[in-house]
Amino acid sequence: MGIEVNGNTYETDEEGYLVNLAEWNEDIGKVLAQSENVDMTDAHWEVVNFLREYYNEYQIAPAVRVLTKAIGKQLGAEKGNSKYLYDLFPYGPAKQACKIAGLPKPTGCV
Repeated sequence: MGIEVNGNTYETDEEGYLVNLAEWNEDIGKVLAQSENVDMTDAHWEVVNFLREYYNEYQIAPAVRVLTKAIGKQLGAEKGNSKYLYDLFPYGPAKQACKIAGLPKPTGCV
């Protein structure tokens, strides 16, 4: 399986997650977001970029509870809550945002 972006094909797993994290760029993120029916805004990119930094540091995609706490610490309490994150990513902030960020599915996500 794969997705096509700017004439190149990128391998994805059966759930649509990017296989090679190093291939990710913003254009790929936009295509993955379209496949999830997410209209990317600055707020969405803020969460996606946060996740990529988190992954680079800890080598793991955070579960939603960890994500919520970490975002609250770094970006402020008004963004570190489930309602804010679910408004941005209705099908699950950790699961959906990680897919758009080119990261593997977080542990514990179904």
